[in-house]
Amino acid sequence: MSTETHKIFVCTSCRHKNSNCRPGYELIKKLQDALKLAVPVVGDDFEISGVACMAGCTRPCTVAYRASGKATYLFGDIDPETDIDDLVAFAEHYRALEDGWCNSGERPGKLRRTALARIPAAMIVTEADTAAVS
Repeated sequence: MSTETHKIFVCTSCRHKNSNCRPGYELIKKLQDALKLAVPVVGDDFEISGVACMAGCTRPCTVAYRASGKATYLFGDIDPETDIDDLVAFAEHYRALEDGWCNSGERPGKLRRTALARIPAAMIVTEADTAAVS
């Protein structure tokens, strides 16, 4: 488990379909409050930031989990009214994963079926690695 701070990004541009309502700001506030209640399990290990757009416009509201050396996840169709518990449970699970990699069955509730992307951790290639492949 990494001691480095994990990050959760929430899209602030997403709109409910056929509406001008942007639920991202509400989601950020509710998620911050829920993570504070989860201290010491996860609370202080996560920073939450709003992001102008994560290109999940057809599946609002989008949320991403990221940490150095771990897979990054992007979830869509997140509802600030019903999905906070699942987001906090995934934060706890994600924090404990060495490389961030998990199957859909390991994710809580709605997050099992709302993943838009799982991006592998960036690999740092050294000159020695390059020479070994040549």
